[in-house]
Amino acid sequence: MTIEAKWNDVVIASSDETILVEGNHYFPPHDVRMNHLEPSPTTTHCSWKGEASYYDVVVDGRRNADAAWYYPLPSEAASPITKYVAFWKGVEVTGTNPNEPEIPHPSAEARAG
Repeated sequence: MTIEAKWNDVVIASSDETILVEGNHYFPPHDVRMNHLEPSPTTTHCSWKGEASYYDVVVDGRRNADAAWYYPLPSEAASPITKYVAFWKGVEVTGTNPNEPEIPHPSAEARAG
């Protein structure tokens, strides 16, 4: 099955190769319509994934600031999502993918082991 990200009734990303991390579906760059994303100067830091960079989502002249993010150089634990894009701030992410891999938080792996 396919996971889709939509904003203002426009599909921004569609993929059956997403990766689930902490409840967020990360889309591979080749399945994201990059013409709807514009780089943002915003960055944040995650203690286990590393430094995140952001995009504004732009559809029909309307801008949703910092509504997409990605990790250009994530930590080793999060390396499978390198440059993969996730969405929030009103971007609807729908669909299911029963084969979607999940990367658990490192502390969850430590508790399970």
